[in-house]
Amino acid sequence: MSRKHTLIKGTFILTATGFATRFMGFFYRIFLSHAFGEEGVGLYQLIFPIYALCFSFTAAGIETALSRCVARRLTCGQKKEARELLYTSIIFTVALSCIVTILLQYYAPLLSIQFLKDERCTELLVLLSYAFPFAAVHSCIVGYYLGAKETGVPAISQLIEQAVRILSVYLIYRFSLTQENETGVILAVAGLIFGEIASSFYCLFRIRRGSFLAPIKQVKPSAIFFHGKELLFLSCPLTANRVLLNVLQSVESISIPIRLEMFGMLRAEALSTYGVLTGMALPCILFPSAITNSVSTMLLPTVAEIQALNDKREMSSIIQKSVYYCIFLGSACCVFLLAFGDFIGVFLFHSPLAGKFITAMSWLCPFLYTNNTLISILNGIGKTYLSFAINSLSLGIRIASVFIFIPLYGIFGYLWGLLASQIFVFLFCLGYMYRYIHR
Repeated sequence: MSRKHTLIKGTFILTATGFATRFMGFFYRIFLSHAFGEEGVGLYQLIFPIYALCFSFTAAGIETALSRCVARRLTCGQKKEARELLYTSIIFTVALSCIVTILLQYYAPLLSIQFLKDERCTELLVLLSYAFPFAAVHSCIVGYYLGAKETGVPAISQLIEQAVRILSVYLIYRFSLTQENETGVILAVAGLIFGEIASSFYCLFRIRRGSFLAPIKQVKPSAIFFHGKELLFLSCPLTANRVLLNVLQSVESISIPIRLEMFGMLRAEALSTYGVLTGMALPCILFPSAITNSVSTMLLPTVAEIQALNDKREMSSIIQKSVYYCIFLGSACCVFLLAFGDFIGVFLFHSPLAGKFITAMSWLCPFLYTNNTLISILNGIGKTYLSFAINSLSLGIRIASVFIFIPLYGIFGYLWGLLASQIFVFLFCLGYMYRYIHR
């Protein structure tokens, strides 16, 4: 199968899965908002910067490095080395995840009070810590299959994770109501863990059943040591990038409710506004990006493969077609959300505020969807430091809007900064890609 057909097939599978999981996620968020209220959703969203930061440190960098290494190895017919890379990555990420789990449980009270500014997050963080070892296994196996451009296992594991997460929370919530027990948003954190456990066990099951993967006992320690050095060399800058970016994102997310209080809101009102923005409106904006995210996921190993073959003409063609496609999709979504954003917010979430946010953020779509693809291409051609610099400057613009404009104009001051940051990334990446293609 040609690279073009493989890319289209993989993108279709991941897109179908992305739409299915986001569709399920919509109803899940509606259920959360009804069951725990806007403040509860805001509290739940407040811990996600910590989750993203810990995941970035334990697995995100190695997953990307593994995908790129596997793609290059399989292009050269080195299947054994690709398999050894997978096992090495699992050993490293699980060890890191266990360390992070212990540290997060120990420092949960400090993080909740000093960093998140809400003591109620302590029990949420303690429970959340158990998800990371399972997330590490899931991430590595998904990274291997994406590098091999085998999208079936990543797609099914994503569906399993989402289905188990939603079903477990719903069943526990309904059972608690019958027992007249008090429930809280901690159930949503428990569902996140159940989803990671189920998806990781499915991935391990597929690895054991895969005829092309030998048992781990056949991999020599010397091979693990050799591949470990390679993975660490490639993943360390990626991990450092992701960790630093997530630190900046965490500062941004945690500062929004605080700056809203400076604008004149009460704590509960600020949390509710933050919950509506990040837990209701933003998922609506990101829903169509299931397509562009799938394209981005498949582009990284594809671009790495084309670069290894030094095929300039094919590289230029695939970059141009991907960018044009994403711009068209984003523009169409922008027009649709401008017309129906208010209706969507009231119909889905019974929240007029969500509708206002959806309409205001619709202008992000052409830039947001295209930027994911452009950053993925940069990582695929090995420009990880450049993508880090671009993302850092973009976050700098957003953080500046949090501290400068929210106290003056409220949450819409942040939305203006968000749009400015996406336009900056879009223009900078387009300029670099033009130079890269025509040099």
